[in-house]
Amino acid sequence: MSTARAIEAVTLTLRKLIEDAVLADLPGTSVTTRPPDRARENITGDQVNLFLYQTALNAAFRNMDMPLQTKPGETGQPPLPLNLYYLVTAYSRADNDAVSHRLLGRAMGVLHDHPLLNAAEIEAALAESELQHQLERVRISEQPMSVEEMSKLWMIFQTNYRISAAYQVAVVLIESTRGATAPLPVLSRSGADDKGVISQPDLIPPFPAIEGILFPAGRTSALLGDVLTITGHHLDGDSRIVEFSNRRLDQPIAVDAQAGGGEAGFTVKVEKNAATDPATWPAGFYTMTAIIKRAGEPDRRTNELAITLAPVITGQLPLDVTRADDSAVIPISCAPEVRPGQRVSLIVGGTEVLATPFAAQTANVSFTMRNAPLGDFFLRLRVDGVDSILIKKLNNKPAFDATQKVTIHD
Repeated sequence: MSTARAIEAVTLTLRKLIEDAVLADLPGTSVTTRPPDRARENITGDQVNLFLYQTALNAAFRNMDMPLQTKPGETGQPPLPLNLYYLVTAYSRADNDAVSHRLLGRAMGVLHDHPLLNAAEIEAALAESELQHQLERVRISEQPMSVEEMSKLWMIFQTNYRISAAYQVAVVLIESTRGATAPLPVLSRSGADDKGVISQPDLIPPFPAIEGILFPAGRTSALLGDVLTITGHHLDGDSRIVEFSNRRLDQPIAVDAQAGGGEAGFTVKVEKNAATDPATWPAGFYTMTAIIKRAGEPDRRTNELAITLAPVITGQLPLDVTRADDSAVIPISCAPEVRPGQRVSLIVGGTEVLATPFAAQTANVSFTMRNAPLGDFFLRLRVDGVDSILIKKLNNKPAFDATQKVTIHD
């Protein structure tokens, strides 16, 4: 998720946290991000300096694929996982150590009380970094340093030592710009009717619960306009509201279930305001829960179940693209519309191609495939880890959709 500006975003967010804390205590204090040997240039008043003195690879994430971006069987590109190390130093006017200690204590206190950087703070500091969308939380922890280690650090800058505190901020995942290797999906698996193990508990508790979701045409993802069949128990009521939550949305999308159904299930259409709305529903991963309403009783909420909403390539297919200078530009129209911050890629055959950056929500995206091979290739649009539907049933057997193709030629 994060771009190369993620390091900058962490520094600006920490600076803002410290600045808000020290200015509330000592107005007029400067908060800077300079190396120690230049920290006091043109500054004579009270000051807190935040300096990034080291970056290191995070061993735990070094060889892991980016979460939600690589499916089983695919070869992804690991992100650049970084631990950032900061030095916090306080200075005061007229070298009053009591005041500098007060400033240092205030800065250390706010970092101690704020062990996690939340998405809103990061977005306010630098939204372009996309760090706010990272699944792994960014954590702040004190970095113990002996007197000898601290002395060696200050000796590098050949300046007088000032009392300081060191902190580690981890983990920052900078996304690789190389595409993943994505083989075509498996058409069928072994086993009768493609089913795995079925487990049924002996006792069913008396509260409503969702146990399964059935998609039209045997698909594993929903499309805008689909009618989903929700199965479970204790789902009967006077009315039902289904909430779809996605991390791209400030609030869940609430949809009234269709009339009918009973204790064992009901149906709901993936739409808003009685019409499919590609501008409202972002493609990607959702959690779904149902609210069961009965007259004279409190509303009952079911468990949450994960579903995926797949993008659809809406333009004319198959595509015909001419290669120039060994590169092919592939334009794609899609629904739902894609949003800034979403990871959008096109899988051409078995090669993933990232989208050309876009600044606003749009239904039209282009992809530049460098060193493009000639020939016919199946297409899959991938948005936030969810692929467009490539497999459909022909005579009750799975097959690749022959329309989802691009022809690249000179």
